[in-house]
Amino acid sequence: MTAHEPVGDLVRHWRERRRRSQLEISIATGVSTRHLSFIETGRSRPSRGMIERLCDELDVPLRERNRLFLAAGLAPVHTEHTVDDLGDIRMAIDAFLAGHEPYPAVAVNSRWELLAANGAMATFLSGVPAHLREPQPNMLRVTLHPDGLAPQLRNHAQWRAITLRRVRRQYERTADPYLADLLAELDGYSGPAGDDDPDCNDDPGMAPGTELATPMVLDTDFGRLSLLYAVTVFGSPRDVAVDEIAIETFVPADTATRTVLRQLSDLRS
Repeated sequence: MTAHEPVGDLVRHWRERRRRSQLEISIATGVSTRHLSFIETGRSRPSRGMIERLCDELDVPLRERNRLFLAAGLAPVHTEHTVDDLGDIRMAIDAFLAGHEPYPAVAVNSRWELLAANGAMATFLSGVPAHLREPQPNMLRVTLHPDGLAPQLRNHAQWRAITLRRVRRQYERTADPYLADLLAELDGYSGPAGDDDPDCNDDPGMAPGTELATPMVLDTDFGRLSLLYAVTVFGSPRDVAVDEIAIETFVPADTATRTVLRQLSDLRS
């Protein structure tokens, strides 16, 4: 997509990206197929309400919705603040991260660039070399880069496959070219010796119950840690930055990991 692409081309792009026919969108939105066709071919310019209706149905990210408004000759609807200028939302992020102690948690944007981290996660990142932390760490790069956490990943092939799948899904949703480049970069990283099977099974020594969800298993200076992760997003965002923020929290997958993380928290106190 180009910066000056006609609004009709953008509508068609997102419809095709979501693999939806004009008839499907017509039925779902109550817009006639004739009118939708006229919009896509440029014979009709959509109103602000029409753009919102189509974007809602096609799950278009707020950043891209603003592009559609501009292409239609309309002012963008959604603001875009910096993370530090989000007021109560920023306070909520900080509270969420602090409340998750003694377990690691981070706030990232839609590209997995680090926005904020709690003390537990800072401990994990402290040994990451400067070239992976500056000017802004990308959490997926930090995890899979040979100079990052990759050598510590016991189940590297598994975690690599999970990570690449997440990036593909995000790229499919957002169409962000940065993610296409990131995917190619991550896919090109070499793994630890002997770790060349993307479909490897869980280590037999992993904690009971981890067959329900794949943990990140790390060999660290503090012992082997097994962590499950969850993702939290803000509901009903109206600002572009808020729409793109995700809070990723890690929780112990076994008792040994829980004990170590609590001990590390006591040392930081």
